[in-house]
Amino acid sequence: MPSLDDLRKRIASVKSTQKITKAMKMVAAAKLRKAQEMAEKGRPYSDKMEVIIQNLSKAINDPSNAPKLLVGTGGDKSHLCVVMTADRGLCGGFNTNIVKLAKNYFKKILKDSKNLKIITVGSKGFDQLKRDYGKFIVKKINFKDKKKLTFQDAESIGNELVKLFKNNEFDKCIIFFNKFKNVMTQIPQAQQVIPAKKDEIQKEEKDLSYEFEPEEDEILEDLLPKNISTQIYKGFLENSASEQGSRMTAMDNATRNAGDLVEKLTINYNRSRQAAITKELIEIISGAESL
Repeated sequence: MPSLDDLRKRIASVKSTQKITKAMKMVAAAKLRKAQEMAEKGRPYSDKMEVIIQNLSKAINDPSNAPKLLVGTGGDKSHLCVVMTADRGLCGGFNTNIVKLAKNYFKKILKDSKNLKIITVGSKGFDQLKRDYGKFIVKKINFKDKKKLTFQDAESIGNELVKLFKNNEFDKCIIFFNKFKNVMTQIPQAQQVIPAKKDEIQKEEKDLSYEFEPEEDEILEDLLPKNISTQIYKGFLENSASEQGSRMTAMDNATRNAGDLVEKLTINYNRSRQAAITKELIEIISGAESL
């Protein structure tokens, strides 16, 4: 059984940890509001960008002359996966959930005997993938020194992807990130960015007719690389809000658990102290009786 001194030290240690987790929760809560606002403001822009590209692609008369970023290489043999995680920990299952979704996709690709290439954005994703999929990682990117990610950071990654695609390094590119729903819930996403995914356009969008100048394929040549950067930046914003929400929840749980542990340790301390006092009294009484 631990001594009174050990219990005192343990209680002091847990209380110190509790102060840290409480402070981290408050910092995450302060950062979350702005991150959530930016993520929600960015969604309409990225969604509309995809709709415009789909409208432009439907207006192309000769698909054989369409940009490769739109129609693809015609193959499905090589897949490039961009796993976007955080550079910092202590945020619950935020990083693990993204990596778990990515690993399931990797297994499927390798099972179908297709080529797999991985780019990790964020050191935590690299740390979790290097053991099982280290030989497939072609590049690791982290932004540890940056407090806030900008569109220029997303654009640099987007330009790198376009360059690799033009060099026939892959046929499809998928990005993995967490979509922010609320403080308690973040949904792991896998989104295809190369070639541009052709989803069903909503009825009101179908009924609209546009006239383009210059020609559609010329506009797409400029718009498609920008769309890739936009979707990556959307992933950054969603990840930022999800990370803070997950950290806030994790630190809140840690603070509560520390409080429960302090209560249990305090009860054990009081019991041990009472037992020690009782033992001393018995020894004094026994000594007095023997005189």
